[in-house]
Amino acid sequence: MSNFTTMYVCSECGRTEGKWLGRCPDCGSWNSFVEEVVQKSGKRGKTKLVSDTNKSQTVALKEVIIEDDFRLTTEISEFDRVLGGGIMRGATVLLGGEPGIGKSTIMLQLLASIPTGSFLYVSAEESASQVRLRGDRLELNLDDIELFSDGRLEPLLTLLENNKYSVVVIDSLQTLYTNELPSAAGSVNQMRYCAMELVSLAKRVGFSLFLIGHITKEGHIAGPKVIEHLVDTVLYFEQAESDVRIIRAVKNRYGSVDEIGIFLMGEKGLIGVTDSANFFVSSRKEKSLPPGIAFTVVVEGSRAFMVEIQALVVPSKSNSPRLYSERIESSRVMRVAAVLERHARVQLLDKDIYVNVAGGIKLSEVSIELPLALALYSAVSSLPLPTYLVSFGEVSLAGEIRPVKYLEKRIKGATEMGLKKVVGPNLNIDDTTIKGVEVRRIDQALEVVKHL
Repeated sequence: MSNFTTMYVCSECGRTEGKWLGRCPDCGSWNSFVEEVVQKSGKRGKTKLVSDTNKSQTVALKEVIIEDDFRLTTEISEFDRVLGGGIMRGATVLLGGEPGIGKSTIMLQLLASIPTGSFLYVSAEESASQVRLRGDRLELNLDDIELFSDGRLEPLLTLLENNKYSVVVIDSLQTLYTNELPSAAGSVNQMRYCAMELVSLAKRVGFSLFLIGHITKEGHIAGPKVIEHLVDTVLYFEQAESDVRIIRAVKNRYGSVDEIGIFLMGEKGLIGVTDSANFFVSSRKEKSLPPGIAFTVVVEGSRAFMVEIQALVVPSKSNSPRLYSERIESSRVMRVAAVLERHARVQLLDKDIYVNVAGGIKLSEVSIELPLALALYSAVSSLPLPTYLVSFGEVSLAGEIRPVKYLEKRIKGATEMGLKKVVGPNLNIDDTTIKGVEVRRIDQALEVVKHL
């Protein structure tokens, strides 16, 4: 009798079923079940999907000792910023990004930038010589970094048990496999099993663990969603422009998820951008702006920086007007355009709308809705906005301009960037170098910019 059977596993949450289902009963995902060959259990007849939980003795919580060096700081300040101040000992981090974006590069740079410790780089995708060549090209100090070029889980666990490493990098999780499961590396069961074993060992032994994951065509980290629940921090590595990279946290148990790290890709690897105030604003020689450009100040964690929202509105040549917006959610652009139509009598119904953000950064704050509305109005009316103008505010469906968070930080950032006038709701400005114009409705805001 065969020891294996076929099961269907949800790639999002890991639920197993004996037959294929169109919709997962647990997480509600559609078409997420994939066929897996799994090993039968010897007694209960259930499939063996994960290893047994490690059994250990309990300890009184008040007797737990917190070491002084519970965080490892690196020489890459932008990465430390995203993690919440450094690498937490025993923490597990999942880093996802598109192929070729620089995940392996930043991880090798990270290990080389930590002042003290012993580090392990596990690479089953590349040969040892390829990793060494990358380190030499980046001119990194590789003295304290050991390399393990094998995708088998069991030898790796033995190595981690017998050696005291400070930080371990797995490049990548999709290449690991265990002999306990018959499925191929990268399958749902293999990734879940390997991730659970490594995360459990990292907590027990005390080393920091980085797992590199691939990105699907939908923009999510490949593999079962349970992996993101297992780890402490989930980071997304995004590409803005051709040489600009952004690391963004979507989950962080030891810090804020509002911080972002900005990097430039160069010959010597990724270089952090510490002065980002005007980094995402296009440089122009002209003293006036073209129509469709509006400035705003966004807040990401502890930093405020200026961004440029660009809009283009042209007559539609078909019965179905098009809307293209990659850096700002299309639904937000449609909503703001509808408010302009209804409450400011700006004709956009028969127009094709294109929206972009200079520098390629993605914006999701509600504060960008007022500058987005001004950019659309400027584009459709061919009225350029002043170069000294900045705006921020949330636009309601009733045409109201609502206040936003971190008002003082935004105004201070606008002042430092040389802007002279702010349009927004509930402004309370003490600084005499910048003037505020309070607006409460979208039609009032358009009247203000008409006479600037």
